[in-house]
Amino acid sequence: MTVKELDGKKILIWGYGREGKSTEQFLKKNVPSADIDIYEGDLKGIDRDAYDLIFKSPGIRMDEADPRFTSQTEVFLQAYRDQTIGITGTKGKSTTSTFLYTVLKECLDRPVILLGNIGIPCLDHYDEVTPDTIIVFEMSAHQLKDVNVSPHIAVFLNLYEEHLDYYDTMDRYFTAKSHIASYQQKGDILYIGENVPNIDTQADTCVMSYDGEYDYDLLIPGTHNRYNAEIVFRIATMQYGCDPNRVREILSRTRGLPHRLEYVCKKGDISFYDDSISTIPEAAITALESIPEARTVLIGGMDRGIDYSKLTEYMRVHDEYNFVCMYASGLRIYDSEGIAALPYVYYEEDMEAALKRAIDVTEKGAVVLSPAAASYDHFKNFEERGDCFRKMIMVL
Repeated sequence: MTVKELDGKKILIWGYGREGKSTEQFLKKNVPSADIDIYEGDLKGIDRDAYDLIFKSPGIRMDEADPRFTSQTEVFLQAYRDQTIGITGTKGKSTTSTFLYTVLKECLDRPVILLGNIGIPCLDHYDEVTPDTIIVFEMSAHQLKDVNVSPHIAVFLNLYEEHLDYYDTMDRYFTAKSHIASYQQKGDILYIGENVPNIDTQADTCVMSYDGEYDYDLLIPGTHNRYNAEIVFRIATMQYGCDPNRVREILSRTRGLPHRLEYVCKKGDISFYDDSISTIPEAAITALESIPEARTVLIGGMDRGIDYSKLTEYMRVHDEYNFVCMYASGLRIYDSEGIAALPYVYYEEDMEAALKRAIDVTEKGAVVLSPAAASYDHFKNFEERGDCFRKMIMVL
């Protein structure tokens, strides 16, 4: 459905957070004849027959299909999918989106917009798009779950266990994210990580190896960031004709986003890194292996019931690190078979106590906050968790 087709329609906005408010402003500006209601209750309280269209905010869970429900992402892609580069993956999508936006903006004499899950509702930029605008769209599973249109260029970086409190199974989580490519057409392009299952798509597909020899001099550490840079390099040079040397130079000075393996400071012989974005076991392992001086890691947060066996197996064979567990998921990790008996594993109830313990057991090297868990039981989001970590360090 195009924006013009919304004229005179009865529309419900379900959810009134950042995206819901953005949707209301967009509709009032672009479809003044529409009759708009706002609703924040559950599904059973909606009289579906009373509305021509219902905009559902991405964080609201709805398992059934109903053509009356739509979203900002759906409306935006219906208008601009040919100009859109969509980027998803369990980890790395914000960094990759920022890399690509920065490279294209500096290399090309064309307008480039960055939006989506990175914090900018897509309809906020709807009226800015011109025929030659390039759109870099960071896309979460929640945004992709119910769409029926895919971007012209799609990037699916990786797939790990995540958001199972919402999707219940990995199959359902993958199905939601797969919509970034499942509606692509002939002539479209898909870059996909080798650990991502096959997607039935008409796009030309390039499977990317995570462990490839990608030679990039970056300000942020880690094999995974060189992998992200390689995908950016290929899109910029192969799809948009950017000069390869220029792309490498831009990547070499592009800083990472806050709370993503971010260096905080050094006090005495101990350096501190904030990787609060870490919400899965693989992220904590990657953090340790990305920072050569890492000696101690703080892990744990909200317990969503995800499988921590990969992390506990890693802990059993890596006594070169100290592991300080905290909060609910940290306690579950600590109570896993044999873990509490390891002399380099500790448990503290909260982050303040965990940080003090980390400093006590670290003679020199780096202390890393990489929780491998969500933050919502004690913090508003991962940003607040990272900010609290930094403040605690500063008052030591």
